[in-house]
This record gives sequence, structure tokens and C-alpha cells, in this order.
Amino acid sequence: MSPSCAATGTVDAVSTNEGLAQAASEVLERFAPAAGLSPRIDAFPREGNLAERLAEQPFLMAPMAGVSDAAYRLMARAGGAGLAYSEMVSVAGIHFGGDKTWELVYPRDPEPDVAVQLFGSKPDQFREATALVSERLGSRLALIDINMACPVPKVTRKGEGSALLDDAPLAARIVGACLAEASVPVTCKIRRSRRPGPEQAPEFARAMEAAGAAAIAVHGRCASQLYRGEADWGVVRRVVDAVGVPVIGSGDVLTPEAAARMRDETGACAVMVARGTYGNPWIFSNARRVAAGEEPVDPTLEERIAAFECHVRLLAATGAHLARARSLAGWYLKGLPHAAAWRNCAMACVTLDDFLALAGELRKLALASREGE
Repeated sequence: MSPSCAATGTVDAVSTNEGLAQAASEVLERFAPAAGLSPRIDAFPREGNLAERLAEQPFLMAPMAGVSDAAYRLMARAGGAGLAYSEMVSVAGIHFGGDKTWELVYPRDPEPDVAVQLFGSKPDQFREATALVSERLGSRLALIDINMACPVPKVTRKGEGSALLDDAPLAARIVGACLAEASVPVTCKIRRSRRPGPEQAPEFARAMEAAGAAAIAVHGRCASQLYRGEADWGVVRRVVDAVGVPVIGSGDVLTPEAAARMRDETGACAVMVARGTYGNPWIFSNARRVAAGEEPVDPTLEERIAAFECHVRLLAATGAHLARARSLAGWYLKGLPHAAAWRNCAMACVTLDDFLALAGELRKLALASREGE
């Protein structure tokens, strides 16, 4: 069955107006089960030290700029993520009172908690941001993470992100500034090094531990690699050996098997999953299965379509721009018959009704495929 690309059509679901009126909790309750996802989200553990809590919930959704909005975090948590991170949040944006900056910070019901990742280069702004985030989020703030890994030039040229790898004393002052106001653990995310050559991560991680960081997340690439080439998981092991605080591994965790293997091979307490979540919120529950010696459970075609619809409805329920659903379509529909044509259909969608009509057409495809077996 090839795509019809109708902009509107019969939608075997609630109408746009009802969809927009629904709270995110209602969306999950009604649509998550059909996608093989949980309609209820457990909070990140609060009892015990951070190492114990991470060991209990070791598979985390990484912070991703332009991706990890509230709807995305809710899908990841419904898929079994122990914790989800905000997009990286500018401490300068908080300092100057930008409403758009705060939109990145706030958890949305039924999100029980969120890890907020901050970036910048001025310790006083980090201190101010930590105080304000702590005050506004209260018990829904799980931890503060400091971005010392972002490789994007527009960030690093300001001395932010991975540029901090070249200035450990400043990075340590930033950790101290956050700790002065935080009532939750303060962690750091770093990379192997700023550029090819001597490895900076182990020594830098020791400096952050000495400054008071409660955990270190390590991405196994140099900043200059951006996301090209392979991540070196060996550096994660070397940071584990260098520090006494928990280490979170990151980089090339694209499958549940990779998530479980990274933890086993590196000794990391937990694993961050980034690109592996694209169209795959099930990666977290499947990683837990693999870690327990069980087989992963691949979603059916019907579950993938249901997850796409659930995700789009969550975008509407959380007030996000529905244009984001165009990217989601490419991720959820990857591998389907005529996938490229279906993605083109998604690019023409504008309203919630458009996307729900597309989901309805896809259900017809799934039904036809099943009847043809």
C-alpha cells in the first residue's frame, strides 16, 4: 500500500479539539498501552546515595539540544528510562529572564522529576541559575548537570561546553558555585578530550570530583570529532578507574544490547542513551531485559504507529510546536514499506489532525500487511 498523503481524513481517534484539550497524563493513559509503553511514570529513586540510585535505574535519556523537550522526555520515561534530562539550558538565558529558556526547564505533568543540564562559563550565573531552578522546580528537580561536553563552535567559542576541558580551575569554580545553592546532586558531563591527542578525561574528572561533583558522565569522543567516528568506550573505563564517584557512560549507545554491554565492559554505574532513542522509546526497557539476561522485545508495526501518534499528541498537550512531529515521523517510520514517501507525507502535515490522519493511513498499511501474511 503506497501513501495517499491526504492532508485530512477519517481519524479513528479523538478529534483535534479533544486532543488539544487533553492533559499529557490523559494522553499517556489512553494511548501509551497500545504502543507497548507504560501509562504511568515512576520517579527517579530518592533514597540512598547517587551510586545506589543510578544502579537501580541505570538507563537514562541523555540531554539532546532541539530534541529532549517535555513530550520526548515523557515518551522516554514511558519506555522505561530511569531519568530524562532537559535540553541544555543557558545560565545566561536564566540570568536575563528569558521565558523561552524557562520553557526548557519546567517538567510537565505527569513528569515526576527531571535532570536539568546547565551550560555557560560564568560561575556567578551558574550559582544564580541553580538557585532559581531549585526554587521553581522544588522536589521535581532530580539533579543539576553541568555541560562540559558540547562541541558546537557557537558554544565553545564563548568558553562554554567542551571548552571548559581546557580550563579545569574555572570548571571547578562552576561546580562549587552550583553546590553553593543546590539541594540535589551536581554532576558533570565531559568528553574524552577537546581535540585528538593526550586524553584529558581521567585527570579532568578527578578535578571535578575534588570540586564536589557527585557523578561524571563521559562521552567517548573528542569534542573536535563532534559525532563522527566511533566513541572510545575505553575512556569511560579509565575514568571509572580514576574517580570514586559514579560514572555514566555515553556515546554510540544505539541498541539495548549496546547499553547493557557498555555498563558491563566499562564498569560505568549507568548509561546515557541519545540517538538510540530516535523513534525507539522501548530501548530503555529492552536494555533492562538484556541486562537481566533476557531477549529484547521488538515493537510491532502497530506499536510503532501507536507510539508515533502518542508522541504527536504529547507535543500538542505540552504546547510544543507540531513541526517537531515531522522529524519524529522519519524516526518512527524508518524501515516501513515506502518509508521515504511516508516521510514526505509527514513533511506536508501542519495540524494535529494532519498527523492523526497520517497515523490512520499507516494503520491501514499495518492491517493490509497483516492480512497479506
